Amino acid sequence: MRRASRGAVALALACAALGAAAAPGAAIVVRDQAALRAAPRDSARAQAALWQGEIVEVRAERLDYLQVYDYRRERGGFVRASQVRRLGAGEPAELLALLRFLREAPGSEALGIGLAMAFVQAAPADALRGPAGAEALDALGGFADRLAERASAAAGPSKALEAKIAAHLDVATRYGLRFATYERAGRMQVCYDGDAFRRVLAAPSAPEQRARAALALTRPECVDPDLGPAAHAARDEWRADVLERVDAGALPGYLANRVLMRRAAVWSSVAFERARNGEAAGDAAGRAVAALAGVRRAELTDDDLREYDDAAMRASASRWAAAPIAASPAPRPVHLVLEPGAPGETCVLVVDAKHATRGPLARRCTYGIVWPASATANREGNALAVAVQPVATWLELWVFHREGKHWAVRILPPAATAPELGYVECAGWVPGGTQMLVVREARGDGRYRRAYEVVRLDTLAVVRQAGDPAILGSFKRWQDPAWKGATLSIR
Repeated sequence: MRRASRGAVALALACAALGAAAAPGAAIVVRDQAALRAAPRDSARAQAALWQGEIVEVRAERLDYLQVYDYRRERGGFVRASQVRRLGAGEPAELLALLRFLREAPGSEALGIGLAMAFVQAAPADALRGPAGAEALDALGGFADRLAERASAAAGPSKALEAKIAAHLDVATRYGLRFATYERAGRMQVCYDGDAFRRVLAAPSAPEQRARAALALTRPECVDPDLGPAAHAARDEWRADVLERVDAGALPGYLANRVLMRRAAVWSSVAFERARNGEAAGDAAGRAVAALAGVRRAELTDDDLREYDDAAMRASASRWAAAPIAASPAPRPVHLVLEPGAPGETCVLVVDAKHATRGPLARRCTYGIVWPASATANREGNALAVAVQPVATWLELWVFHREGKHWAVRILPPAATAPELGYVECAGWVPGGTQMLVVREARGDGRYRRAYEVVRLDTLAVVRQAGDPAILGSFKRWQDPAWKGATLSIR
């Protein structure tokens, strides 16, 4: 009961403050740590420190001070007139102009949130349902999102900065904004829940406003890492639907690129999750590849290059879902057969004319997704490679190879790091049955690497490598034309 009563009191105080924003006697604090003093003098005792974005009720003027009442603290006092801005009842247009200015002023997020809420209180209902309302909601979401980013990056620099951002978050939450905190890679990630952005998508908003809302709502770092597989799949389906509501063709080039890159990343995750659930995944994988193909590299900003590479790696990890399984007119000496294993397992069998599924040349099972369209064997018949995807962002290559009278299987990962983001593909076979061509692209341990390699089949040791396939003679002579026409690594 005590906790409920406190929540009711806090809600009542917030409503009182917001209601005061529309009244002629309201003022919004524009400077951090504005002193609320017991008397209208600098020498008077400071009773509290006010933060930008807080709203107080103005009751009188004394010298260059305003006598105010703070509903949240249930305390009256005096604050310098230069540290607050008085709000009138008929100034929604002026408030909207201030919002436009503050959008480009980092560090003023709490003040922007307060002004946005004041606009919502002051504007008539028709204005809120029109372009002005969409603009205010777009600004409100942008302020909240930027404040969450500042809070995520603020840990450690200084106690004063941490205290300031904590106070700004407190101001935002008193206006009803909600934030979630997740732990990622040993650091805290603060995320805005996106209510204002959802309202932007539901309103008659402009294409750029819808794009900003969709990008904010689909941030990968703001997906709860503790979601179970079913909830995570449902979340990604929702993210894909949100991004599809944006008309990329009506956007400036740089913003269209960001929407398309996010689509590629999200649809690739959807493809993996559908395949894991036994559903058709080709459409989702095709959407991911098509979105990436629509990105105009000439209009990528420096800040977008990393996301472009990451989107390409995610799409590459799942692109095999959209690839048809080719029927070779001349069957290879060895080929691949898939059969179910334990519940949730898929077993990979390598067979030939003499060794059927009851006595395969090699057998290995996995809980990952085996993409049969990726299977390829060399013409000597002593090696076969197939792509296996254990998680949505990581694609490995299983290489089966004959060693004497027996067959062995080795796993080639995208990089020698913990699975984060990457893929590896078989790009062709070198005649002789001892080497193969691969491309590996990964990001892990803070490093990004893309390499075209010639590897030995018996050990998977790298013989030669380069950052450009044109440098390697083996790639120029023996790369598989089908691989070259479908790979996303050459971009």
